[in-house]
Amino acid sequence: MKKLYFDYHMHIAYTEEARECFFTIKCIPPHTKRQCPEAIDIEVCPDAHWAKGEDSFGNPQVYGRVGNSHQNFSFHVRGIVSTGLKAYEAEMPETGQAIYRYPYGLTKPGAGLTAYYKTIRPPDGMPAGDWAVSLMHRLHQDFSYEKGITTVATTAEEAWNGGRGVCQDYAHIMVALCRLAGIPARYVTGMLIGEGFSHAWVEICSGGKWYGLDPTNDMPVADSHIKLGNGRDASDCPINRGLIKGGGAQEQRICLKVEEAG
Repeated sequence: MKKLYFDYHMHIAYTEEARECFFTIKCIPPHTKRQCPEAIDIEVCPDAHWAKGEDSFGNPQVYGRVGNSHQNFSFHVRGIVSTGLKAYEAEMPETGQAIYRYPYGLTKPGAGLTAYYKTIRPPDGMPAGDWAVSLMHRLHQDFSYEKGITTVATTAEEAWNGGRGVCQDYAHIMVALCRLAGIPARYVTGMLIGEGFSHAWVEICSGGKWYGLDPTNDMPVADSHIKLGNGRDASDCPINRGLIKGGGAQEQRICLKVEEAG
């Protein structure tokens, strides 16, 4: 178990004044079996009317509105999270797993991923968790990490065919392959100690429990990871999403720190 301190700051500058904006921020660690957040502090600038809630996947979120003209928008979330409390994130009955069993959005496999799956499909009787771990090792070997090759809109199939990508691509590809094997799998957004940017990994359901696997780093999710949200693919759990009236072009800066507390 570890206590991790995190500090996430996003600043958006507009080239023209924004008359109004509506925002949703998903940068609040949820309380799960594996982690427990405490002392979470949230700041939004300019001053805005906002409230806490949850989305349809159970992810904590802050949503609100800036009603005055402004040329900058920022939010700052920081706090402490105890991690590694258990080996799994949550328990879920089979009825709740259904939406994570089938292809969706950016995780839909094409000919390339389908052909690859046929070479690595699980043998009869192999437990889902054991195969998912072996898949993580294999994917780490067969796919290469490289920035600037893919975008947030790149599908699992496109990334696989290109052979290179970032954590979002590793996660989308692994989710797609797990679902081909009939294993419920979901995409996860979070943070990792020592990295200055957000991270992505996978959770698979085995025996009614969700376990985290990080294919980018070829490791089970443990006490160095802080989870922020999960969904069917990356589009279900963006850290920031909004609707702006005016504003022109945007320039976004993100500062993130995750380290052991005290």
